[in-house]
Amino acid sequence: MVRLEIVTPEAKTFSDNVDSVVIPGVEGELGVLPMHAPMMTLLEPGELRVMKNGEETRLAVGEGFVEITQEKIAVLTDMAVKESDIDEAAADEAIRRAEEAMRGERMSDEEQATTKAALMRSLALIKVKRRRHV
Repeated sequence: MVRLEIVTPEAKTFSDNVDSVVIPGVEGELGVLPMHAPMMTLLEPGELRVMKNGEETRLAVGEGFVEITQEKIAVLTDMAVKESDIDEAAADEAIRRAEEAMRGERMSDEEQATTKAALMRSLALIKVKRRRHV
């Protein structure tokens, strides 16, 4: 078992001992098992999968950082939402608004970065919610 802690600006959203974690990193998915080599990496918006006792929990995560030690995985992110808590209609609406804003008037670089980040978070929510279970 390895300790997984996921922290957002609002709260600690997940804290438990788990068997494994698959993290959406900047270089692709990263599988982490207990006694993993220590490392730090950037977190990409996407699906984070947690395995514990044969049960999988899926979360939509935003941008952030991941610190891995042999005993602990610390995820610091701007968003972490369990699949069951995702409001699909709200995420669809956020995608529509972000795409519309990006097609509209010229935005400052800061506005464009903020809008793109919101779009990526909403796309991560939709990806997790609509994933087919096999």
